[in-house]
Amino acid sequence: MRTAQLALAAALMLALTFGTTSAATAADTDDPLDLISPRPLDPVIGLLPPLPVKHAPYTGDVCPDGASSCIDETIAEMERRLSQSASRCDHDAVFDLAYLRVTEDVREAVNQGVFDDQVWLGQVDAVFASLYFEVMDAWHSGDTEARAEVPKAWQIALEAADDREMTGLGNFLLAMNAHINRDFSYVLAEVGLSDVDDTSHKKDHNAYNPQLDGLYDSVFAEVAARFDPTFDDIDVLTVEETVAGAIMRGWREMVWRNAEQLVLAQTPAQRRLAEQLIEDYAATQAQLIRTSFASPSEAATSARDAFCADHGTGG
Repeated sequence: MRTAQLALAAALMLALTFGTTSAATAADTDDPLDLISPRPLDPVIGLLPPLPVKHAPYTGDVCPDGASSCIDETIAEMERRLSQSASRCDHDAVFDLAYLRVTEDVREAVNQGVFDDQVWLGQVDAVFASLYFEVMDAWHSGDTEARAEVPKAWQIALEAADDREMTGLGNFLLAMNAHINRDFSYVLAEVGLSDVDDTSHKKDHNAYNPQLDGLYDSVFAEVAARFDPTFDDIDVLTVEETVAGAIMRGWREMVWRNAEQLVLAQTPAQRRLAEQLIEDYAATQAQLIRTSFASPSEAATSARDAFCADHGTGG
């Protein structure tokens, strides 16, 4: 029953983000999972043209030169933070671990030449992570004013983690939603959507979609082994390779389009509207996730915490 509930909630999230494959695909398969396979989305996403955006140089002080060392430094900071959250069995540790593994994979993809513009990619990665660090520091500072400035989607995610009200998968999805659907568009807009020749970075943005597919199995298994043994309960439906992959593609496509609206806003009112759409969408998704992935009982939460106490610091 628990597996069916999680699968239903995940399918609902997918329907609210990017949709499924075409009716023609559905007619060609007897496997229901093919209807939510992420793979047919890649050529479609690749054909969606980016809006023309003039180059605007990145002027931030986080990884200003885009050096490869930026990702190394980011990973070191993520390892430090994970060590702390895991030792306390904070429910934030689930996302700390997943984000670390994704960033390690980004470094490997850079080294393998997956991206055309490695400087841009390094800057995006570093600025993206620094925003996460800032949110976490503000929330855990205990300062009321600092907490009030945390975006709504993050407030929902971090309150749920503090209250220990979610399954591990719920904590992961809440943080992922806040960091991608809320934060990522602002990061892309800040670092820039095109190079000095006004060529869009969308190709590099899209290039990471299939890379993520290879991470779900291992990351889900590691989180289940350390923090919450129920985390990969929906593995029987291969959600790591289907629903998760499709959701991420949908969210990442929306993120790019929202970033375009931020950059192309010509008046303060247009900018405020673009920002409001981002904030509202992320907060709405957060409320849906919080409802769908709440821990079934105090006993289940206690069992999760006891399991973490025995296994969480490993790895």
